[in-house]
Amino acid sequence: MLRIAVVTAHFPSSAQPTHGRPAYQTLRILSGTCDVQVFYPHATYPSFLKPRSRIYEALDLTYSPQGVKASYYDYPVIPLLSRPFNGHIAARVLLPHVRRFKPDLIFSYVLYPDGFAALKIARALSVPVVAMGVGSDVHNIVDRFSAMRTRTVLRNADFLVAISDDLRKRMVAMGAPAEKTRAIVSGCERAVFHPMDRNDARHKLHIDPAAEAVVYIGRMDVKKGLRELVEAAALVHPARPNLHVYLIGEGRDRHLIEEAIQGRDAASYIHLLRECSFDDVAVWMAAANLVTLPSYMEGCPNVVLEALACGRPVVATEVGGIPEIMSDECGRLVPPRDAGALAEALASVLDRSWDAASISATRGRGWDTVAAELMEIFESLVATNRGAASVR
Repeated sequence: MLRIAVVTAHFPSSAQPTHGRPAYQTLRILSGTCDVQVFYPHATYPSFLKPRSRIYEALDLTYSPQGVKASYYDYPVIPLLSRPFNGHIAARVLLPHVRRFKPDLIFSYVLYPDGFAALKIARALSVPVVAMGVGSDVHNIVDRFSAMRTRTVLRNADFLVAISDDLRKRMVAMGAPAEKTRAIVSGCERAVFHPMDRNDARHKLHIDPAAEAVVYIGRMDVKKGLRELVEAAALVHPARPNLHVYLIGEGRDRHLIEEAIQGRDAASYIHLLRECSFDDVAVWMAAANLVTLPSYMEGCPNVVLEALACGRPVVATEVGGIPEIMSDECGRLVPPRDAGALAEALASVLDRSWDAASISATRGRGWDTVAAELMEIFESLVATNRGAASVR
């Protein structure tokens, strides 16, 4: 049985129990055949410098999500000043704990600082390391020091995984050896996300059965194209008086979205709602005529995979890995930042009848498939490392 140490903060914690669900679901399945232990590096700030976010709350160190062994370790940071060193600091804190676990392989989600810490630990223990790029760690590198550390991971990890081929190509462009990279598209929980009766879902959510419901679920972030979505809805609504758009989530740009809705006098049909529970995400998708994600940039968004698994057509922008998981058989792709094109696509999808079972059958992908593809990489690297060790 392989012993896999996972170094990542892209994982549920007591402060964020729904964070990093893709990692959690994959590792939960891998735990069925491997000895998996998550080592979670938790950034802690001096009290007078602590950002106002639940991310930086003190963690319950006894917390562990069901089915995956996880341990949480604080490491000290100072905003901005310590960023170039956070990977080193996290590695130093975690190394003795990972060493006691005696892993065959180190795995990490997020290239910096987590992947850098994983690389340092793996080299200290002479075991292979696999790092996964999840999107923001490649698209949104905030400073040149983080960029340098990210490139160190890309050049020196034993293998690199990306959640889309678009992201994999970006990683190669930044210095990753192409032959040591692979795209493994994300999955979803098929037990949760599958076709369900629309009327039953609408009854639960108190939505008019006659409504043409467009659903967005995610962060309230203007980079998700939400101002364009408001504009597009305003263009479509005069010809479709039953149109209702539901924007579900939280985020720092919420006030900007509210202003956009008010500016178009659209509050009667564009509904800005609070974040829903994970279990209700599938209910909202079942209630929808279509799900939309008009982002400016993405990796391989779970919300699109989940909507397709629910058998709902999607209108999304042709960015990142979205074109890899969508076609005209399951929705429409539009250019980012183009409210007119978005409006046309929304109307086009609402005009057509869609076969939920067909969309779900051809586009659904479970986390068991993701876990199996990762396992192929892990076993190959561990076998190679053991072979090299026997020669030495």
